[in-house]
Amino acid sequence: MLTKEQQDKLDWVKTDGMMPVVVQHCISGEVLMHGYMNPQALEKTLADGNVTFYSRTKQRLWTKGETSGHFLTVVSITPDCDNDTLLVLARPIGPTCHQGTTSCFSPAAPDWVFLYQLEQLLAARKQADPESSYTARLYASGTKRIAQKVGEEGVETALAATVHDRHELTNEASDLIYHLLVLLQDQDLDLSAVINNLRARHK
Repeated sequence: MLTKEQQDKLDWVKTDGMMPVVVQHCISGEVLMHGYMNPQALEKTLADGNVTFYSRTKQRLWTKGETSGHFLTVVSITPDCDNDTLLVLARPIGPTCHQGTTSCFSPAAPDWVFLYQLEQLLAARKQADPESSYTARLYASGTKRIAQKVGEEGVETALAATVHDRHELTNEASDLIYHLLVLLQDQDLDLSAVINNLRARHK
């Protein structure tokens, strides 16, 4: 969250009291929306923990989700190097856009966003009817079978690499990542846990 020192350095004069704000998904990295904050909107955002903008059309403070319930829960707020723009990492509750999409910029999204979307789909399949999908059947088969599939796909991925078959390597790596995501979900883990662990190791 913004420190007192960072808040004091914000250049409200340069932005005529209306600072641009980019809101980004805290996990997937997808850009969700863009808006503006005045000092009062920022103060309310920091106090309530939900993103509040100053609406130029309504001419008042506007908390995203105040009518729909689709709030943007703040994870962090960071100013840019010139202290005249804010980047908000947020956890969305429901779709961000009024058109029902995750982002106001949909369908444009980085490739990495698909991994997050796939992870959410796999999580939803945990309680699904085993007859409804291969993923649901995997969950129903139990941890041992899911782990076995990860091992099998790992070996097949390695073998494809040793014979320099790029097409097969792509296919096997896709299978490996899919089954690894299923295994993580089976153990109530996700990619964020792995990423945070890698980040800690990197330090």
